[in-house]
Amino acid sequence: MAQGVTAPQPTVEHDVHLGPFVLDSGVTLPDVVQRVSIYGTPRADGANVALVNHALTGTSRVADWWGEIAGPGKLLDTNALAVVGVNALGSCYGSSGAGELVSVRDIVRAQRAAFDALGIGRFAVIAGGSLGGMQAIEWAMQAPERVGHVVAIGAYDHFSAMGIALNAVAREAIAIAADPADGVALARKIAMLTYKSETLFAERHGRKFDRKGGDPNRDATHRFDIEGYLDYQGALFAKRMEPKAYMTLTRAMDLFDTRDRVLQRPYPAFTFVGISSDWLFLPEYVRASARRFSDAGANSAYLELVSNHGHDAFLADPARLRSLVAPRLAPVYAALATPTV
Repeated sequence: MAQGVTAPQPTVEHDVHLGPFVLDSGVTLPDVVQRVSIYGTPRADGANVALVNHALTGTSRVADWWGEIAGPGKLLDTNALAVVGVNALGSCYGSSGAGELVSVRDIVRAQRAAFDALGIGRFAVIAGGSLGGMQAIEWAMQAPERVGHVVAIGAYDHFSAMGIALNAVAREAIAIAADPADGVALARKIAMLTYKSETLFAERHGRKFDRKGGDPNRDATHRFDIEGYLDYQGALFAKRMEPKAYMTLTRAMDLFDTRDRVLQRPYPAFTFVGISSDWLFLPEYVRASARRFSDAGANSAYLELVSNHGHDAFLADPARLRSLVAPRLAPVYAALATPTV
C-alpha cells in the first residue's frame, strides 16, 4: 500500500479450529487453528474466488501487504472477485504450528480443511509469490479439481541447494544468538541480501556513508549506507516475527519438491513468473518448471518480470507485474461477465 493509505479491512475473518492434525513428520498437533480473511462474498461455485497465499512473513490480510495487486481495480480486482487469505500453518499471525517440522504439503492440507469447514470448495485463481507460489503449486498437486488457475511468482516446483543453504545460515543465526530477537534481526539481514539485487543496491546505496552520519574512513564503528539499511530492516523485522515461526517456515521451503509427483486431471492452468534479477529463485528454474507442467499436458506459460528489485519484485514492482499477468487472467473475468443460463 502507498504510504499513509489505510488498507481495506476484510469483510469477515475466521479462526477455524481443525482439532487434531497429523503432520507429514508423524507429529500430531492437538488443536490446529487457521486464520482466514475474506474480502467480498465468495460464490458457491467458486468462480469469483481468488486465494492469495503469503510468502515467508505475510499474513492472511492480503490487502495489508499486496494491496497493489489485490484490491479495487487491481490485478485481483475485488470489484469482481472475493479475495481470500489464510495465515500459513507454522506462522505467527493467527495460525498454529510454529516450532514444529511443517511441510508445504501440511500447510496446504490445513488450508483445504479450513476451507472445507467454511464451505469454500473451489478457487478460480490461486496466486502467490515465493513461499506463497510454492503453496499455489502444491494446491494444484493435491486438489487440481479445486483450482482454476495457478499464478506462481518467483517460485517453482522445488527449492534449490543455494536456497536451502541460505536458509540454514539464517536459522543458525537465530539458534546461536543469546537473544533470539538479535538472531532474527541477523537472519533478516542475510535474507535481505537474497531478496534484492546488486544493481538495486548500487543504485540506492553505492558506497555512500550512512545517511544518519559518520565516516567509516575515520572510525571503524561508523557505517556505510547499506549497513544502516540492513540494521534498520533487521530491527524492524525482529519486532514482528517470532523466531520459531521463521525457523518453521524456512524449513518448509527447504522441504518443497513436487518433481516426483504426477499432476492429476483436471489440469489447472499455470502462469509462472520469473524475475530477471532474482538470484534466490533463478528465472531459468522458474522457466523449467513451467515447461515441466506444459509437458505434462497443462496450459502452462512462463512470463518474465524485468526488474532490478530482485526476488522482492513481486512486492516492489506491482505495476509491471499487473500488466504482465493481466492477459493470462482475462478468461477468469470474461467468465464472470458471461450471464449464466
